[in-house]
Amino acid sequence: MELHDVWFVAIAVLWVGYFFLEGFDFGVGVLTKLLARDRKERRVLINAIGPVWDGNEVWLISAGAATFAAFPEWYATLFSGFYLPLLLILVCLIVRGVAFEYRAKRTDERWQTNWEHAIFWASLLPALLWGVAFGNIVHGVKIDASKEYVGTLADLFTPYAVLGGLVTLTLFTFHGAVFTALKTIGDIRLRARRLATGLGGVTAVLAPGFMVWTQIDGGDRSSLIAMIIAAVALLGAIGLNIAGREGWSFALSGVAIAAAVSMLFLTLFPDVMPSSLDPRWSLTVENASSTPYTLKIMTWCAGIAVPLVLLYQGWTYWVFRKRIGTQHIADSTQ
Repeated sequence: MELHDVWFVAIAVLWVGYFFLEGFDFGVGVLTKLLARDRKERRVLINAIGPVWDGNEVWLISAGAATFAAFPEWYATLFSGFYLPLLLILVCLIVRGVAFEYRAKRTDERWQTNWEHAIFWASLLPALLWGVAFGNIVHGVKIDASKEYVGTLADLFTPYAVLGGLVTLTLFTFHGAVFTALKTIGDIRLRARRLATGLGGVTAVLAPGFMVWTQIDGGDRSSLIAMIIAAVALLGAIGLNIAGREGWSFALSGVAIAAAVSMLFLTLFPDVMPSSLDPRWSLTVENASSTPYTLKIMTWCAGIAVPLVLLYQGWTYWVFRKRIGTQHIADSTQ
């Protein structure tokens, strides 16, 4: 296996980690409007992801940096062609982080309500737009012979891409609801479990169409296996959630996300960004990669840094593993 293939796999793993982890805190952000009945319950949801949400975004930064260094042509075409959607995602992530920090700085009701609206929308929009973006990456976009995107913003919102966005939105919200049931106690835990069942049902209706479309469009045996794993894991997560086994349900919803993202990358390979105008103009792991020397240096650096990051993040989740409820929220911090 060549180093550019290794780094394609590494970037796929980074995206799997990002969607597994950031997926549930996007979902929790959406649930601040769908599940929480009052300000104290919204505080419970925010506190459930408070210690980990910023660490989850490290995976996005790593994926973007790895793409920039390992596949500069891919990075350049992607960020120029998808400039507005990616800028909107970036703005949402910035606003969301500020909202988490500033919401409780004042007790004024309007102040807190506005930041709560920001948390909801800045969680919902990225959850939707990431699916749209990856739908376009896998399905192919208008790339010319110069390896430049020549389409318009409207060209990115195809039926396939929009369906992908709806799937990621519902799947992440389901993932977040299961996480909420796992991390809370009392009435909010029971309502999160019931809501997760409904969200899982909606996801189970939307996801098969998107995955089958992907498989027919360019899949092979390995992507078919990943699709089957994703479907079985999703159904298992729904069943275990109904049975009240939140831990196993969360694990399987994570497996469903990991398998679904793996399916997209397996369908994509050896391309990194297919051209819908002419297959010869597609960006591949070969024509979009950096020099072998650059990839070799990156491999050594990643071998040292990645274990340290994984150990630190695992430690964070272990320290903040306990459940919380409304009784843990002081009235003065509502």
